[in-house]
Amino acid sequence: MTGMMKTETLAEGQQMGHLANPREIVDYNFDVAARSLGLSESQKGLLKEPFREIKVKLPVRMDDGTVRIFQGYRVQHNGARGPFKGGIRYSPDVNEHEVRALAEAMTWKTALANIPFGGAKGGVNCDPLRLSQGELERLTRKFIANIRHVLGPMRDIPAPDMGTNPQVMAWIFDEYSSRQGYSPACVTGKPVELGGSVGRNRATGRGVVTVLAEHLREFGLALDGLRVVVQGFGNVGSSAAQLLADQGAEIIAVGDIFGAIRGQDGRGLPVQELAAHTKREGSVVGFPKGVPIDAEDLLLLDCDVLIPAASECVLHAGNADRVRAKIIAEAANLPTTPEADEILERNRVSILPDILTNSGGVIVSYFEWVQNLQQKSWDELTVRKELRQRLVETYRDVSHLASHHGKTLRQMAYSMAIERVLRAEEQRGA
Repeated sequence: MTGMMKTETLAEGQQMGHLANPREIVDYNFDVAARSLGLSESQKGLLKEPFREIKVKLPVRMDDGTVRIFQGYRVQHNGARGPFKGGIRYSPDVNEHEVRALAEAMTWKTALANIPFGGAKGGVNCDPLRLSQGELERLTRKFIANIRHVLGPMRDIPAPDMGTNPQVMAWIFDEYSSRQGYSPACVTGKPVELGGSVGRNRATGRGVVTVLAEHLREFGLALDGLRVVVQGFGNVGSSAAQLLADQGAEIIAVGDIFGAIRGQDGRGLPVQELAAHTKREGSVVGFPKGVPIDAEDLLLLDCDVLIPAASECVLHAGNADRVRAKIIAEAANLPTTPEADEILERNRVSILPDILTNSGGVIVSYFEWVQNLQQKSWDELTVRKELRQRLVETYRDVSHLASHHGKTLRQMAYSMAIERVLRAEEQRGA
């Protein structure tokens, strides 16, 4: 298995130093696609500039009676193809530059998946692990109360992201509905009891496995027997790991923000037991059937597939040349810098790009939105079937055109997405 032919190097395009910034990653990937498509300066400006950016102050009363001020953000990047769509993350690293970059990436992701949404992203600069349940609820309600005028089923529909979950989405649903009337379609990723879709919780991880399986099929290979490393064992990473193990893959090592472990004596980890341990203890660290390893070494282990499922910019110029995986399936957003992309391509590593590989979550969010609008529920078999069909069709289109035009999967995915958004802008009269 090899990476797709590369048509442009960093030396031939823009020069840049070591990248560790999501904004620069999105800009670079856009610029490469824009040159390929021959976009004019006015077309690039039309597609790059966000429609709306909101920054709000969030005073929240803490459990001890004090008031803390948090900073919240919502960026609506492009809505030419439908309502804005994008997650809300709670993290100490949230800032306006990160949110802006992720909002743009969502525009390309929804366009590539060919679902009728634009791109948005939101976040609050906080550490959810240090907040009580009550504090998280008050923070969430304050945030939504402050931005509710730009939200709504036909305007902007949030979803879970890093540091948030179905419970947070339930608070968003309740806060919005308390002011606007019963509105289940105002947010996705809700608990099933409140109008969430079955299959949504594992959708992103399932999508990663589906795209990986389709990629392997091109080479006459299957998931059974694959040796896989997963960086990030939250909802996405743990779901992907369990689904892969169910189909015969060996999860040889995993890691999270607290540390990393590998299987004993070179064997795969018992993923179901590990998931139970992680749910109970809050980390993979201390799992009795695992051997502790350095978190930095996790990305460099000899394996068939590496799944970065944590945060941005983890593969960069400083470590890409030592990556020994044959395939990288990007379950996180923007995990690979352009410099790392070039190194990995040169080393013939196949990269399954994030805007394709981790799009299962937003696709099933679209299904949830449709179900809410219709006041009708789908069964899980229908959700899985529809998800697989969309992902397989999209992967095959990207792979075929990438091969035909001599581009990488990432370059082709961005080109397809950008072209769709531009066409929508022009048809609407931009």
